[in-house]
Amino acid sequence: MSIFKKKEDTRPAAEQDRPLSPEEELRAEDAAAAEAQAVLEKFDRESNVRIWEGVPRSIVRYLMVAFAVYSVLINLVFNWETRIERASFVGGLVFLIFLIFPATKKGKKKPNHIPWYDLLLGVVGGGTYFYFVFNCQAIIKQGIKLESYQVILGAIGVLITLEACRRATGIPIVVVASCFIIYAMTQKSLALNVYNLFYTTEGVIGTPIRACSTFIVLFVIFGAFLEKTGISNFFIQLANSIAGGSSGGPAKVAVISSALCGMVSGSSVGNTVTTGAVTIPLMKSNGYKGEFAGAVEAAASTGGQIMPPIMGAAAFLMVEYANVAYGSIAVRAILPAALYFAGIFITVHLEAKKLGLKGLPRDQLPQFGRLIVAQGYLLLPLLLLVYLIITRTMAMAAVLATVLAIVVSMFRKETRLNLSRFLDALENGAKSTLTVGIACAVAGIIACVITTTGIGTKLITLIVNASGGYLIVALLLTMVTCIILGMGVPTTANYVIMATTCAPILIKMGVPTLAAHMFVFYFGIVADITPPVALAAYAGSAIAKSKPMKTALNASKLAIAAFIVPYVFALNPAMLFIETHWYEVVLIILTSLLGIFGVALGTEGFIYKKVPWLLRIVAIVGGLTLLYPGIVTDVVGLVLVGGIILYQRMSAKREGQLAR
Repeated sequence: MSIFKKKEDTRPAAEQDRPLSPEEELRAEDAAAAEAQAVLEKFDRESNVRIWEGVPRSIVRYLMVAFAVYSVLINLVFNWETRIERASFVGGLVFLIFLIFPATKKGKKKPNHIPWYDLLLGVVGGGTYFYFVFNCQAIIKQGIKLESYQVILGAIGVLITLEACRRATGIPIVVVASCFIIYAMTQKSLALNVYNLFYTTEGVIGTPIRACSTFIVLFVIFGAFLEKTGISNFFIQLANSIAGGSSGGPAKVAVISSALCGMVSGSSVGNTVTTGAVTIPLMKSNGYKGEFAGAVEAAASTGGQIMPPIMGAAAFLMVEYANVAYGSIAVRAILPAALYFAGIFITVHLEAKKLGLKGLPRDQLPQFGRLIVAQGYLLLPLLLLVYLIITRTMAMAAVLATVLAIVVSMFRKETRLNLSRFLDALENGAKSTLTVGIACAVAGIIACVITTTGIGTKLITLIVNASGGYLIVALLLTMVTCIILGMGVPTTANYVIMATTCAPILIKMGVPTLAAHMFVFYFGIVADITPPVALAAYAGSAIAKSKPMKTALNASKLAIAAFIVPYVFALNPAMLFIETHWYEVVLIILTSLLGIFGVALGTEGFIYKKVPWLLRIVAIVGGLTLLYPGIVTDVVGLVLVGGIILYQRMSAKREGQLAR
């Protein structure tokens, strides 16, 4: 059986030396797939969907395909008024969500079953937006002088949108949005609030939906087609060829492959389960504990959202809120992302050395050169995407990269897109858009209340006063807020909330605009692995059959760079290549990597031999000083970290442990 399909052998110990028969192997893979789906449904709202079969399945399938095609057409062909484009997009989202997502995760799902009230909610909810679409010009001329029935329609539309969001993404963001709406009702009349929230480009169809309907949906569809080329399996094989044979190889493979796959998928939980179904059993069989194996996969999968060039959906919103070109964002995000994964990789390596773990047999691993020659063409769509993002518009980049993904899928029989697989990709793209889109719609509600009621200014004043004017305190308060709001709130919605509330605070206190937005972006993402609501870590623990909280704590330790690096580029934006020269960039890269090594050394407590607690603390301090750009801090950090490495090496040599 291939190492890329290896599953945990659940047979009695006496039988495990006997090779699996084809029937047993098929049953094992089916069981593993069923287990992965169960984990997804438990921790990932997007995977908790109705079961459709036969003719109803075909109807739902073609509705999803039609929505995907429509999303492309409103960007490339139709030239409609912006309110019409956005309202029709949200109307389609709301209707499809009630068609796809049940009201609750509890209970056994009946195939082809949808309660009459769900169908009614979908039709009425979507209908309120299409009423706006067909009467857009008249409503614009009316201004705030809405008729009573228009106020009722708008209120119904907002309420049903909140329920659609609850089904697709969970209750936390709905609670936050509801609190903001209640506050708005204490400030303005019902009619004015409905006008602002539903009929203007400040509310539901505001900036987040603009980004979703013009950029995000196209990139999500690109990701769906890219998956059909077999690139996920290629990433896993590529990672195996690079690191599979080294100490603790399977864990390093998990880091590399999850970073690459997570960049495309944009879902921390989804990537943890899909990639982890392969990597976690391999890590455990190699000697890693379940809590560590699940944590490695969760931390690496979560970091995929900060990995250029795609960086998950929130990065497209950053273009709107930070007013920075996407190509510039992707380039400046390279070093922080590299440090994040370097920290995980180094910790994994030190853990492997501490446990004395070996790599996978070389004869079972693919050869890098042959793999690149045979399947390297799968990277062409990503390379084209990077080039076009820098030189053309984002919409054009996504569309042309999708076309190239379709072309490269034709090179092998296993991935060749026939009509059915083509429709599958469109359907999957539409399905992934539902959760991102509805989160953007509700995030627009929150942003609207912040801007129309003046609560944003009050929050800025409150936090500035609470920080006493000290930037480090404001950063700490912002971090805590991001993580709390990120517990169960989709990254896109979390970013919108923080971009409209906390980012302006940091900017007012002197943090450069891009650095402020990157700060809140990072801490919104790491909420997926931060206890107590660490969904990605819990998903990893379910596959690893480990203790959830211990897995989450391990994931947080592995992702320590994500808790440190944002402070560094907020206090000194040189790490984001802002106001620096090329030689300073080179120095920052070298010292930052050594700094991450020092921090990982301190948290892991091993290099050549076990490191005493006092030296571990010194290593962390030295690593932190190296991470902060500056000649004095670099020299201090180099002396501390370099001195500990040299001392540990000499000590291990004296004790005969160096060969280990």
